[in-house]
Amino acid sequence: MPTPDSCPSKRHLLKALGGGVSLALMGLHAPALLANTPTESLFGLGVASGEPHPQGFTIWTRLTQDLSKAPLLANMPVRWEVSRDSQFKSIVRHGSSMAQAAWGHSVHVDLVGLEPSTPYWYRFNAMAEHSSTGRTRTTPSVDALEPLNFVIASCQRWDQGHYAAWKHIVKEEPDLVLFLGDYIYEYGPIEGRVRMHEGPRVTRLEQYRARYAQYKSDPALQAAHAIAPWMSIWDDHEVDDDYAGLQGADLQIDFQRQRNEAYQAYWENMPLPMSMRPQLINGKVEMTLFRRTDWGRLAKIHFLDDRQYRDPQVCPKPGKGGSNVVKRSECLALQDASRTILGMQQEQWLARGWDLQRPWNLLAQQTLMSPLSWGSTAAPELGSYWTDGWDGYPHARARLLDSIAQRKVNGVVTLGGDVHAHFVSDLKSNFDDPSSRTLATEFCGTSISSAGVDNALLQKLKPWSPHLKYARSDQRGYMSFSVTQQLLTARVMALGDVNNPDSPIATAATYVVDPLLAGAQSA
Repeated sequence: MPTPDSCPSKRHLLKALGGGVSLALMGLHAPALLANTPTESLFGLGVASGEPHPQGFTIWTRLTQDLSKAPLLANMPVRWEVSRDSQFKSIVRHGSSMAQAAWGHSVHVDLVGLEPSTPYWYRFNAMAEHSSTGRTRTTPSVDALEPLNFVIASCQRWDQGHYAAWKHIVKEEPDLVLFLGDYIYEYGPIEGRVRMHEGPRVTRLEQYRARYAQYKSDPALQAAHAIAPWMSIWDDHEVDDDYAGLQGADLQIDFQRQRNEAYQAYWENMPLPMSMRPQLINGKVEMTLFRRTDWGRLAKIHFLDDRQYRDPQVCPKPGKGGSNVVKRSECLALQDASRTILGMQQEQWLARGWDLQRPWNLLAQQTLMSPLSWGSTAAPELGSYWTDGWDGYPHARARLLDSIAQRKVNGVVTLGGDVHAHFVSDLKSNFDDPSSRTLATEFCGTSISSAGVDNALLQKLKPWSPHLKYARSDQRGYMSFSVTQQLLTARVMALGDVNNPDSPIATAATYVVDPLLAGAQSA
């Protein structure tokens, strides 16, 4: 969206890790879940779980150097335990995994053979030191009809605010956290910010690892990872602003090398299974991130990757790649029907995979899908559009929505982030005709901390996009959802002050969706 705007030393990194995780963040489950992490801890980056299914999930940690002990070995054995209770009196699985230097000393353990719809607790041990404890859960069995409570979050730029939003997410104790991109930002330090990035602009593997370590040092983020399983997708800043496929926005000569290393660092630092570990194929690292998961008989959740396979943005600024804001009438390449934001293979995968049996199809992807004209107070077709989002790939958007119409898919709700604003909108069969059929409902959540565009401008433009039900770019926070067979309820959560690590939060708006009637209704 149009916006305003070396590896850290071990000493600074350990200082950042010293706060540990506050028990107060964990609500009722605090004493059972987390203990303070020592300053110089092997497990200073916390623990996490993800990719839940009826028989299990993945648990994760990453070792960091404890300066009071011997250096980490190239291969470090790490023991792990999974229990039915927080005191680990009923251990159901235990074992040992190897934390390898080649993979950032990360540990990814894929658990199977567990009970569906059941909470579990887990922890790690290495060199006689225990990690903090995490809580996770399995999903319902395939024939179970159980409600789902989840949150969506994205865009947590370190130097533009604190992570108070994560504290409130922890208190909600959701079944799932869906993180929709921009977990880290690659920028170097900027003086005068509320807190500073350490090291220069990130382009190398060790720098990416250090940047993840800085972000993961935040106790609120650690607590959010420890309270519930996550399912994550990336956007651009996990690699480089506005990159597209194998092209960087600065047309970097060695961008493929940079992307390879960024993809590796992403897997190392997220609770993703071993099956998703990136593969080097003909010099290019590939990582299949698009996937599906079921929540019993209630919902199918589809996860998309709109970065790895997209065509480069059209009509860039002179001598650059990446995004631009262009007039539709002056950028004829926007009308090239062959262009894709997902890649044709992923487009076809999605079109074939809509669930016609479950009440809900939840589509987790990176950015705003609805059109938004930025430069016109006249007809939308005369307006200016941002080329990095779906507006830069209008025929790909049309194909996606056409697949919903052709297959008569009910309960389609798209979930997005990226644009640092809260949006609620109706996805139409023809956005230039407000009376056309509504095919799906969109909830695009604002950022955890990243700054938004001028809200006054957005409000001036909103009347020219009648499909928008809600649009605010001056709010930081997240969106919270409760889903049953009959109704989806969405709460728009807005922080009072992103610069206050203990900021209060309020429900700015509430919407409901009927699975048989597309479109959001104010509640």
